[in-house]
Amino acid sequence: METRQLGGSGLTVSIVGLGCNNFGGMKQSLDNAGATAVVHAALDAGITLFDTADSYGTAGGSESLLGQALGARRRDIVLATKFASPMNREVSTRFNGGRRYIFKAVEDSLRRLNTDYIDLYQYHFPDPLTPIDETLGALDDLVRSGKVRHIACSNLPGWQLVDAAWTARHHGYERFLSTQAEYSLLARSAERELFPALRASHMTLLPYFPLASGLLTGKYRKGGDVPADSRMAIGRFAQQMTEARIERVEALIAFAAARGRSVLELAMSWLAGKPIVSSIIAGATRPEQVRANVAATGWTLSADDLAELDRLTLGGS
Repeated sequence: METRQLGGSGLTVSIVGLGCNNFGGMKQSLDNAGATAVVHAALDAGITLFDTADSYGTAGGSESLLGQALGARRRDIVLATKFASPMNREVSTRFNGGRRYIFKAVEDSLRRLNTDYIDLYQYHFPDPLTPIDETLGALDDLVRSGKVRHIACSNLPGWQLVDAAWTARHHGYERFLSTQAEYSLLARSAERELFPALRASHMTLLPYFPLASGLLTGKYRKGGDVPADSRMAIGRFAQQMTEARIERVEALIAFAAARGRSVLELAMSWLAGKPIVSSIIAGATRPEQVRANVAATGWTLSADDLAELDRLTLGGS
């Protein structure tokens, strides 16, 4: 498995990571046995980055199941989790980056993950009420205490990444190494604003939804039925199945097939070919999906291939 540096730091991660947002929830989520099977398949495949969040699952269920599944192998991997998202939206919908909130959130995550340190602690969503220097100051204290090794963020716009980088440098705080954002052959808007900000801030990208919630697996075809138990049957995901997107998927399937490849290989290898990408956060519900994701990054696309993909996918991303 190829490994890459995260944000120019000494921390290295596997080019394919495991996203654990489907662990420990209510519907269409993995239970303890399912999560353990997927985690062990990832470990066997050489995946070293395991990504979760305190708000994934029910009452921190994703963290709890991941901690149980890793067991003694926890020391072999880079354990990444997130804070700031409301744990119970019936009580609060605020994204919280305040010092008091962070100190409690990290203790809760450490307990659920059954570990005494977090390798990568990520600011999940920006809090418009809390100045970034307060958030970074609290995270810096956690690094100095040994409870957190490195920090990162997710879903911050480009200007906030640059602001956070300046604030960290000005105060001598730990800096964000990476950010998570949606990025795939069907969602390329990050290239316009986010990529320049990442380069200016010496950060790298951990793309999520690399397969566009399944659209880039070949599972959903034009004129085909959507399985009732699939993600695309859920309201917020079903909205992604526009006619224009499905047409684009069909074009990508044809592109890959003409070269003796699958659209999954195309989607994963295209991302792996981006130097700004440190690790591709790919979820899985079965061990065979983990193995397929890992195997799909071995295609080196030519300059002509990339130019053709730009023609097929840019415009309306």
